Amino acid sequence: MDFSNRILPFYMAYPQPCLMKEDSTVLRDLEYLQQMYPGQAKMLQKRIAEVLDKVDYEGSLLYDEYPDKWQLYRLGDSIVAILKREEEERGEDVNTSPEKWEWIKDMVLLILYYEIYKRRHSGRKGFIKF
Repeated sequence: MDFSNRILPFYMAYPQPCLMKEDSTVLRDLEYLQQMYPGQAKMLQKRIAEVLDKVDYEGSLLYDEYPDKWQLYRLGDSIVAILKREEEERGEDVNTSPEKWEWIKDMVLLILYYEIYKRRHSGRKGFIKF
């Protein structure tokens, strides 16, 4: 059979789009950008990663197809409570500015969602781990 005159289907004639990078490349880019976080955000990210290490198990809420928003808020609140307790142990006054803690809570939630994304899409257990 002569394959030189064979017509290719449309999906075989064109290469993969440039937008569909390998998942490992995307995670490597995200981790590189994460290294450029300011000092306070790096400290928050490290604490959040430590807390998520305790919550990261098979069947965890992190790997639900649609994680419950209330449970993620609760997890964020518990991380903020840990941060407040650590400041009290260092002797810093925690109750001086409530708007500071609102800002920190928002930052904790953003970093928490990013860390969950990174864990769900890491290559350890497959492309998407839910």
